[in-house]
Amino acid sequence: MFHRVLTLFATVWLLATGTVRAQAILEPPYGLKWGDSPEKLISWASRHSLDVTISVPGDQPALRVVKIQARKGFLPGTSDAAVEGRFFGGRMFELTVHYIDPEASADLMETRFQQLKQKLSSELGTLVADQQQRSTADQFTTRTQAYHREPVKGLFLMLAFTEIEDLLRKTKDARYSVIYRNDNLRQELEKLMRAPAAPQDGR
Repeated sequence: MFHRVLTLFATVWLLATGTVRAQAILEPPYGLKWGDSPEKLISWASRHSLDVTISVPGDQPALRVVKIQARKGFLPGTSDAAVEGRFFGGRMFELTVHYIDPEASADLMETRFQQLKQKLSSELGTLVADQQQRSTADQFTTRTQAYHREPVKGLFLMLAFTEIEDLLRKTKDARYSVIYRNDNLRQELEKLMRAPAAPQDGR
């Protein structure tokens, strides 16, 4: 068991500290690193008196989802509404930044989304468009846009925009998110969790 735990931490250290140099191309924001524990994000939230929500999907007991948001307004020093980290085996492999502004119109939110898309494209290269969708049900029209970039195999940046139009009241609401995801780390952690424990000496 000790050997398994030691191997797990050694692998996380290699992936999270930049030994795998290519992954430094896409680091998560907020000073976080791939493989960080939830405590780093929770401690930051505590210092700024932010709300913390921790959830555990029933079908994925090794997964923790930690969402940080202000009771009112944005996260300190940003225009971000919330940040949400996903942790497998206690190590972060995904971080999502949510942009929601009740004071901004849907058109303004889409303009901000396009500006962020251009900024990220200039830093990382052209983002690839995913399927764009538009559907109407119960007097509501939902329109989505999504883009992604994979600067290194297994390392993803994803942007998702959603606009909901109330056809009856003639109003629109829009929001968007940026997702940083390290599938390489996620897969390595899953593999280590599935690995059988090494037999102890003398047994």
